[in-house]
Amino acid sequence: MSLSPILRVAARGDGVAADGRHAAFAAPGDLLDADGAVVPGPHHRTPPCRHFPDCGGCQLQHLDDESYAAFCTDRIASALDAQGLSAPIRPALLSPPNTRRRATLHAERGLIGYASEGSHRIVDVRECHILAPALFALIAPLRALFHKLGQRGRADVHLALSDQGPDVSISGWSPDGLAAAEALTAFCDKHGLARLSLDDGLGPETRWEPQPVTITLGGVPVPLPPGAFLQATQEGEDALVAAVREAVAGAGTVADLFCGLGTFALALPAKVYAAEGARDALFALKAAANAHRRPVFAEHRDLYRRPLTVAELKRFDAIVIDPPRAGARDQAEALAACTVGRIAYVSCNPASFARDAKMMVAAGWRIDWIQPVGQFRWSTHVELAARFSR
Repeated sequence: MSLSPILRVAARGDGVAADGRHAAFAAPGDLLDADGAVVPGPHHRTPPCRHFPDCGGCQLQHLDDESYAAFCTDRIASALDAQGLSAPIRPALLSPPNTRRRATLHAERGLIGYASEGSHRIVDVRECHILAPALFALIAPLRALFHKLGQRGRADVHLALSDQGPDVSISGWSPDGLAAAEALTAFCDKHGLARLSLDDGLGPETRWEPQPVTITLGGVPVPLPPGAFLQATQEGEDALVAAVREAVAGAGTVADLFCGLGTFALALPAKVYAAEGARDALFALKAAANAHRRPVFAEHRDLYRRPLTVAELKRFDAIVIDPPRAGARDQAEALAACTVGRIAYVSCNPASFARDAKMMVAAGWRIDWIQPVGQFRWSTHVELAARFSR
């Protein structure tokens, strides 16, 4: 068998050759020989991290930026094609290395890091090319803190960057006693934490928060609940917000469905109805909007159990929807049947997006454009924003 060129990268990160064979850690332009060995081509780069590919945080560090961007657009095109759809897809917007402002690591038996690909084994992280430096700087001190306080079992460490600095929320671990409390206080003070929350299974308990912790969205500081969802990078958030603003430009009234803390609701120059099922996030948005007199009406509503009806949707000039990975099948059915002017659909799963899009296109909607966003640097996780119109 002669050398076969790698044409593309499949959804799980393996290269696909012209003869149909798959090869791990192959980039477009590589060659695959008869024995399955990869001959590097012009788009194959040396992975920068010593933990690749053992660490499950990245799957695509062997791709250069051009081929990684192409992977992002191809993931969306393939998902659409599987549903018999096509649409104009813009060039992918990639977040730079070392810009991830939220992440979840695991700690156990003196190790702290990401789980190995396809297993629960922890890769003890000594370097990371995706985390923001302020978050990575906490890993070694946290490792020492766990050792000092005799951490047992497995704990999850949720890191986020707030307006006030690093926000650390640890679940599965909550040491008791005066000595432990003093050690935690000293740790927070020394390393400039904005907040430390511990959750032993009964909910997060704040152990350190010198100032109320916020995250600025649309120019408004919003109270940040422990473990709340944030877009992975500021660059990714900016790209998605810009796409949504473009998609609904000129709308006087907008419904923001699955609004979270208000990433889009607070960035829109319109009257906004914001619906969210997570109470902590919804109440944080409501408090921020009221305090800053933003025209946002926030309602606690489970959109899976009680999606907006066609009659409710027709009250708005435009709709923004940003559902979880599973998509929003029931809400999409109502969107497909409604007469609103435009819809901005933000998705973190091209497959569920394409499923919902098929329903909407069948009802007469058109996909005007799709903006891919690669904010989970070097991973197979791709996000997008799309505009639908009739």
